[in-house]
Amino acid sequence: MEHIRKFKIFIVDDDLFCLNLYERYLMSLGMTDISVYDNGSACLNDLVKKPEVVFLDHNMEVLNGFEMLKKIKRYDPNIHVVMVSAQEDMKTAIDSLKFGAFDYIIKDDQEKQKMGDVLSRIKMIEDSVKQKKYPVFKKLLALI
Repeated sequence: MEHIRKFKIFIVDDDLFCLNLYERYLMSLGMTDISVYDNGSACLNDLVKKPEVVFLDHNMEVLNGFEMLKKIKRYDPNIHVVMVSAQEDMKTAIDSLKFGAFDYIIKDDQEKQKMGDVLSRIKMIEDSVKQKKYPVFKKLLALI
């Protein structure tokens, strides 16, 4: 896998096994700035730490994934939220994207690969945006 930029990542899952597994996956991809949360409220309280990517479990107690997704996007629409769920229901995936999720990952034996792929796509999009902004900036400087 190509080099992935290191992101500030939050992982939110009420299943401690999944939480630890995802943290290890991301660490094996070179990520070092990872915060883990076993409930939505703790994550929401820490949004001031400005995560760039949030891997968010869909099926949680108290605040479910959709409620969390909406609150995160209201707080900062630029946070890339990736829903992670055991549900293979197409409506759930579509609703996640409709509410602002960057992607929807189904829990299976390919999670590590999928998380790496998502981070690569986020980096690719950021690079593309930077390249598009630069020529405009260069043109503006030429006018001065």
